[in-house]
Amino acid sequence: MRTLISTAFVSLDGVVEAPGGEPGYRNSGWTFKDMEFVPEAFEIKGREQQEAAAMMMGRVSYEAFSPVWPDMADFADYKAMPKYVVSTTLTESDLVSGWGETTILRSLDDVAALKETEGGPIIIHGSATLNQNLSDAGLIDRYHLLVFPLLLGAGKRLFSSTDKDTQKLKLVEHEAYSNGLQKNVFDVIR
Repeated sequence: MRTLISTAFVSLDGVVEAPGGEPGYRNSGWTFKDMEFVPEAFEIKGREQQEAAAMMMGRVSYEAFSPVWPDMADFADYKAMPKYVVSTTLTESDLVSGWGETTILRSLDDVAALKETEGGPIIIHGSATLNQNLSDAGLIDRYHLLVFPLLLGAGKRLFSSTDKDTQKLKLVEHEAYSNGLQKNVFDVIR
């Protein structure tokens, strides 16, 4: 069974929207505006590329990442790895060339079936709605969270507000950095 890992930049109040400057959000670019850069805080991002066997994202994140990430040196290890896009509307003709094998999954059942296959961990980037749905369905196995010391108020959240049973997590790695950023890695307890 494959491990599904959600990785996110998240504000202290749970917002994950537009961390890198994506247009349309009031606080767009909040991960670098007025935030001292501390390189060691981002070590986990390089490690994720080395440890992941595949990448997953929702349609909106795919449409944001696919024109940019294939040519970025910071994300070179993702270029060749298989990608899975969870979308009910994306078509094969919407997929970019030159970014490795990409498969469209149409449902959470497709994601659950993928998890049952052989292979290494699958890392989920961006994709607030997908993360919420996967979490609510109990499909995420681990969270890699870089928590920023900011309160952003409105914005897309990592977790839904669905009324559900308690889901317990085990903190397996953590560190605080000089700029107030915190790394928290949680395994989902089943």
